[in-house]
Amino acid sequence: MNTAGHSEATERRGLELTPFRGLRYDPDRVGSLAAVTSPPYDVVVRPDGVHHLQSADPYNIVRLILPQAATPSVRNDQAAKTLRRWLSEGVLTTDPDPGLYVYEQRDGNGMLQRGVIGALRVSDPDEQVVLPHEDVMPHIVADRAALMRATAANLEPLLLTYRGDDSTTATADLIERTAEQPPLLATTTEDGFSHRLWSVTAPADLATVQTDLARHQALIADGHHRWATYRRLRTEHPSPSPWDHGLVLLVDTTRYPLRVRAIHRLLHDLPVGDAVAALDGHFRVRRLEVPLPEALEALADAACAGNAFLLAGDGAFHLVDRPDPDLLARTIPADRPTAWRTLDATVLHATLLDHIWRIPEDSPAHITYIHDTAATVAKAERDGGTAVLMHPVREEVVRDLARQGVTMPRKSTSFGPKPASGLVLRALDL
Repeated sequence: MNTAGHSEATERRGLELTPFRGLRYDPDRVGSLAAVTSPPYDVVVRPDGVHHLQSADPYNIVRLILPQAATPSVRNDQAAKTLRRWLSEGVLTTDPDPGLYVYEQRDGNGMLQRGVIGALRVSDPDEQVVLPHEDVMPHIVADRAALMRATAANLEPLLLTYRGDDSTTATADLIERTAEQPPLLATTTEDGFSHRLWSVTAPADLATVQTDLARHQALIADGHHRWATYRRLRTEHPSPSPWDHGLVLLVDTTRYPLRVRAIHRLLHDLPVGDAVAALDGHFRVRRLEVPLPEALEALADAACAGNAFLLAGDGAFHLVDRPDPDLLARTIPADRPTAWRTLDATVLHATLLDHIWRIPEDSPAHITYIHDTAATVAKAERDGGTAVLMHPVREEVVRDLARQGVTMPRKSTSFGPKPASGLVLRALDL
């Protein structure tokens, strides 16, 4: 027997979470911790989103995760210089001891989420340790990789989930005990969420978490492009190196179920009238003269019976459902599981975008992916495009497909709440 090979395979059968020295804002150097945080880079969707966050505080994390300049190379160089300047000025400081971080999010409606932030060993899909459930867009991976190379930092954690069981009770108990202690930081962001962070540095506690998680696999809830970026950058650096790991937040969804929401589409060059006209004879279309909440209720009802979408952009809503079965048979690949073939996102991309509207899904000039429903509608009405509003997918469907190795169309789901960017960073050269 090849003992070394057997040992390595055993060692790497599950999640490997490593402590790190977190990089955090010095609260005495910034206006407030809330003012320097941001949603993840791909959720800054308000029309003035980046400007709003930059104006909130001169040290807002958006200056690192979404630097503003004329060209990508200048943007990334600017982010790297900004990070180095904040480090030299003491705006960002490094925690003295390596640790894992317990992170809590709470809103005013009883929602509570807790998890552990650490540096996770980067693995390939065939290892079945970290399960992706969505495809990625190469140009976004390239963009994120260039930024990470320039800054030599993981600027915001991905959101991963695992299903805890009897083998993870020690970790769950540790998280609960830690949350009873005074936190390293506590703040409430403008969305009403309160955030608290604790450092776990005791060797026995670190060993408990690492041992428990080593028996589990995780599902990528949010951050497919950044995980693909971690994988790309790992191949560029001889192992062992800090690039073998990437910053993640791991949440046990048996104890803290995530919310699953849809990600909507904004079609820039397609007016609603043209979009609706092209559907004639292929889908049923009904015009709804109702407010957004009622339109979304109608979408939810229609989605119970089959594929359904809501189009907006002309001051009304258009409920699209009952696709022609023959059209679906002609346009949707037959070599995938039924659960994948019947997804709304599959029908949207394979039938509507590719076949009827003929819009390239990976072109930022033609399509934008937006998490916020009202913002999607507002942008469509302002720009004369079409908002395609989606109904969310159940988490069980996502996890079952991921375990089969079947990826969903890109931007099919939005799990949340997402970790705030700016509470803890990981520098790879420290």
